[in-house]
Amino acid sequence: ADLSVEECCDKGVEWAITNRICASLPLISESRECSMTQVQCCRSQLEKQSCSDGVEFANAREECDSHIAKNSTCEAEYFKTCCYCCLLGKAAQVQGQSCEPNPKMGYQCGIVFRTCCGKGQEGIDLSISDYPPKKEPVEISKEELDQEDPYLHDGCRGGGPCSQQCRDTGSSYVCSCFVGYQLQPDGITCEDINECITGTHNCGIGQTCVNTLGSFRCQRDTSCGTGYELTDDSRCKDIDECETGTHNCPPDFICQNTPGSFRCRPKLQCMSGFIQDALGNCIDINECLSTNMPCPAGQICINTDGSFTCQRISPSCGRGYHLNEDGTRCVDVDECSSSSQPCGEGHICINAPGNYRCECKAGYSFDVISRTCIDINECRRYPGRLCAHKCENTPGSYYCTCTMGFKLSADGRSCEDLNECESNPCSQECANVYGSYQCYCRRGFQLSDIDGISCEDIDECALPTGGHICSFRCVNIPGSFQCTCPSTGYRLAPNARNCQDIDECVAESHNCSFNETCFNIQGGFRCLSLECPENYRKSGDTVRLEKTDTIRCIKSCRHNDVSCLLDPVHTISHTVISLPTFREFTRPEEIIFLRAITPTYPANQADIIFDITEGNLRDSFDIIKRYMDGMTVGVVRQVRPIIGPFHAILKLEMNYVMGGVVSHRNIVNVHIFVSEYWF
Repeated sequence: ADLSVEECCDKGVEWAITNRICASLPLISESRECSMTQVQCCRSQLEKQSCSDGVEFANAREECDSHIAKNSTCEAEYFKTCCYCCLLGKAAQVQGQSCEPNPKMGYQCGIVFRTCCGKGQEGIDLSISDYPPKKEPVEISKEELDQEDPYLHDGCRGGGPCSQQCRDTGSSYVCSCFVGYQLQPDGITCEDINECITGTHNCGIGQTCVNTLGSFRCQRDTSCGTGYELTDDSRCKDIDECETGTHNCPPDFICQNTPGSFRCRPKLQCMSGFIQDALGNCIDINECLSTNMPCPAGQICINTDGSFTCQRISPSCGRGYHLNEDGTRCVDVDECSSSSQPCGEGHICINAPGNYRCECKAGYSFDVISRTCIDINECRRYPGRLCAHKCENTPGSYYCTCTMGFKLSADGRSCEDLNECESNPCSQECANVYGSYQCYCRRGFQLSDIDGISCEDIDECALPTGGHICSFRCVNIPGSFQCTCPSTGYRLAPNARNCQDIDECVAESHNCSFNETCFNIQGGFRCLSLECPENYRKSGDTVRLEKTDTIRCIKSCRHNDVSCLLDPVHTISHTVISLPTFREFTRPEEIIFLRAITPTYPANQADIIFDITEGNLRDSFDIIKRYMDGMTVGVVRQVRPIIGPFHAILKLEMNYVMGGVVSHRNIVNVHIFVSEYWF
């Protein structure tokens, strides 16, 4: 919806009060009239604020210069004007002068002058301190008061109520206006007279009246143009460039004024047969180019410096002819007799009257424009018909070439495949293809990405899957790889990738003494001297498994040894087990199974209890009971990772309990060896 003029003006005033700047004023409407109103009201408000600030500064500081140097904008100019005019009004009041300003000060300055002059007279404070001494009131007569202030009863004091001029009549006052203003019906306010609307201006034809405050001016509709200037009465007057010295005539020229311009005339005159140019130079006149032919018929005009001569016309011969020796007739020119060879080197020239013709060699043709023999470009005239691949033109002929990977056939036109592999371009294997070749490599090598010819060894050990090729260590060799095992305790498996443990006890490559027992562990062996305690003897059924070696001691009491017979320990076993280092330990690992030698009984009759009594460092192991195939089994589990090499002796007990009393007990001593490598 369109906004009213009042709404647009209010927005401009509000922005000026808040921001004190109109440069970044946001326009609230696309209407041109609203935008103009908004900007004008903003600027008018800034003028009022700047003027009020100037009056306040003058009243407070009694000077204006300390503030003027801070700014040079239009608002600063209004501030300065109002500050100066207020100081002038205050000075007039102090000096006892009239508060009516000089009209030449301007309308705005006059209002400020009267305001500050009137306020000074009315608001003078003569007190020195906040609490002046109390004095008895003194009555002053009217005559004494009039003598002290002669303008006390002046109705126009301080400018009076009038907006411009005020005249006191004794009993009242009369308001009047400056020239160019008219008094309003209220008898106080003055309004500018728009002479352009009332028709009281004196602008002539071709001029436009422009109203100003208190007057008007005439503005010419069109400019005067180059060489003219606008006078005060809006008329165009010729500019005398010669008199004002604005011409550009050289020193050897005389300036001559013309309407709207000027002309430079040379001081020196040229002789007959010459003409003077703009720079004063004498230029020869070509009389032969004049409309009136200076020479008679049958003669030709020849221009000379400053004049001309006439010469008799000779016969004109056409192409292929020239004048004879006496210059009386035209004879044929034998072009073929000249040494220039008009047809070209190696070609035959045949003369004819006024002309000649050429018999060109094979591969050449006669060009009618240059009248000579030129080479025939067979490759361009017969594209794709002469050569199988590429055609190269030569003077009078052509030859064929082939692209890379082909060679020219015996006919000189066809191309056949070139077997590049015959020259061994590849470092290993070469396969010829049509028009090219392909290099490839043997197993264990790969083709180079740089030249496509060389073969580079593939480092199988460095491939993403290289860590899984060999169980221990991968060693790259040209074209292949080799797997290796630790230096002792292992040998390479038949598949050449895995490592197998060497059982030194079976191979009898150990160094255990006669009294020691050899126990094989992963990657080595251990010599242990395991003797049965008193009242126990070794059993002959020593068990040898893949990863464990067991020695069992059975109780053997002497006759009438009651304490031995009452001892519940029935067997003491020594078992050796080899375990790997679990680097990625995610769940308990079951390593030992203790099976009961008697069948299970109901819970109210018998029970079997498994326990770890010694050697469980860092609680790395636990034992649980499980029933499997009608038997009670104690399962020893590894519950924490162990970093090798490591050796521990784990003591296990298997107790048969009946009626709360251990009736039978088997002890198992487990020697655990943890190896760093395990395959």
